[in-house]
Amino acid sequence: MMLILAVGDIVGRPGRRAIQKHLPDLRKQYELGLVIANAENAAGGFGLTLATADELFDAGVDVLTSGNHIWAQKEIIPHLDSEMPILRPLNYPSGVPGRGYIINKQTMIVNLIGRTFISNFDCPFRAMDKLLAEVDPRPSVIVVDFHAEATSEKVAMGRYLDGRVSAVLGTHTHVGTIDALVLPQGTAYVTDIGMTGPIDSIIGAGAEAVINRFLTMMPHHLSVGKGKTMFSAILLSVDENSGKTISIDRIDREVE
Repeated sequence: MMLILAVGDIVGRPGRRAIQKHLPDLRKQYELGLVIANAENAAGGFGLTLATADELFDAGVDVLTSGNHIWAQKEIIPHLDSEMPILRPLNYPSGVPGRGYIINKQTMIVNLIGRTFISNFDCPFRAMDKLLAEVDPRPSVIVVDFHAEATSEKVAMGRYLDGRVSAVLGTHTHVGTIDALVLPQGTAYVTDIGMTGPIDSIIGAGAEAVINRFLTMMPHHLSVGKGKTMFSAILLSVDENSGKTISIDRIDREVE
């Protein structure tokens, strides 16, 4: 049996501190075989830098996934083609820097991005079909980070891949959902893991600036919120031989 921890969107320094606070103990407590974390908001709330990536790896993260903000910090782009275990969504057009999947510790981790309410990317469903057909040999354990806005699109992906991957875990909305379950064919699913970042915020950003955006419809500079921090993650117990998930559980912590 393999235990895998997937951490929800890490937002800024508060999120990185929450990782440093909780992840080392969780790795020991559960004897984790693999830790995945979405880091597209890890550097000041937008994007990822080399320093923040190294900080997360040093804290015990094995693979960093991302989403539409992976390009926000230009310095990370050359490193997306390096050996660093950082993913950008698989279904970007061909020729884009980086890769959309990696095999780490005999597990294939895949990063997809949704299209509904986000942008016009290649079809994530067909991109996943193509990947599963082409990777040979293919590990039994496959975990998908589906970075998407629409709940319906995320649920559809979970059902579409049920029995073909070990887990479909939603990210991007920063609000953890209560629908974690194992689907009929053995695929774990949750609509959104949630956020690892400041609680007194609006999905990680300072509340006042976000409210002013809604009130005035004018652009306002957004900064990372302050105060208490939440650590949101999903714990998977996966059969290494069949690739089917036995259990899926939430892990939520607070940091002063």
